[in-house]
Amino acid sequence: MKTFIVGGTGFLGYYTCLELLRRGHKVSTLAHMPPPDELDFPKEVKLDVADMNKISDDALLAHLQGADGLIFAAGVDDRVVPKAPAYPFFYAGNVRTTERVMRLAKQAGVKRAVIFSSYFVACHQMWPELKLSESHPYIKSRVEQIEMARRVAGDEMTVSFLALPYIFGAMPGRMPLWAPLLSYLESALPWVFYPAGGSAMVGVREVARAAVGALERGEPGKLYSIASENLSWPEFLTRLGHMLQKPKKIITLPNWLVKFGAGLIVLYHKLQGREAGLDLVPYVQVQTRNAFLNLDDAPKELGYEHADLQEAFEDTVKVYKALKEKDKNNKA
Repeated sequence: MKTFIVGGTGFLGYYTCLELLRRGHKVSTLAHMPPPDELDFPKEVKLDVADMNKISDDALLAHLQGADGLIFAAGVDDRVVPKAPAYPFFYAGNVRTTERVMRLAKQAGVKRAVIFSSYFVACHQMWPELKLSESHPYIKSRVEQIEMARRVAGDEMTVSFLALPYIFGAMPGRMPLWAPLLSYLESALPWVFYPAGGSAMVGVREVARAAVGALERGEPGKLYSIASENLSWPEFLTRLGHMLQKPKKIITLPNWLVKFGAGLIVLYHKLQGREAGLDLVPYVQVQTRNAFLNLDDAPKELGYEHADLQEAFEDTVKVYKALKEKDKNNKA
């Protein structure tokens, strides 16, 4: 299959490129940033670097011409804290951008598409009483992204979605997203303070396997929950602590204290004229639950095997340590 990836030099896009090549597909990509110098980006992938939002429809359509499949590995996530109000930012990054790509892909004759989404959509479906799409601009944008993509696809294109939880693994030359937590675990404190609850987690190689499986055999309009393991926060932090050779006692904070801290962060953002994609005070209701996903259905339906989450943890820690040491040497 000739496959076009939006965001092929990103963390998820890069590993998806590798998996597509491994399974015999031809790959081209449009990426906002070039790959880091340390990364041996595959020469078999036709790579163009440009801001998708700054090129014309005709230019983007030219990239899509001749493609059988599309993988959308771009968009914005909840780590970004834009100027208030937040929703227009997340709508533009997740809904409007996806609508444009899907519309042009359909015009180009693309028949199958996969969109990387968030497991917050799965949480929204699991816990309707929390009304997550009403409280959180980021989650609202992800729910609307799926609804919009289904409408655009209609009966002419098969589009499926991956509900992705916390993702581990690393790219050479790029500091892992988990660096702040790893730094916290390495601190001189003898304890680690963390909320109650837990989460589904996945390695980046498993995300790539699931993406290619969905491209090949995903059902129209279906959201697939992708996870390697479900872990409580103490289980998760203990495993990372041992890898860092910094095992510590995990102290679970009471929910009221977590909400108090969240309120201070919200106040800080307001003073700066910013608003987070997750409204942190009501988000405590999600953060302190066991946000676990079904581990069995997606591998069976999409034809892949779970990847080793422990290996993904180790890759995350390894690259974090290497880049931290490099930065230390550069400053010396």
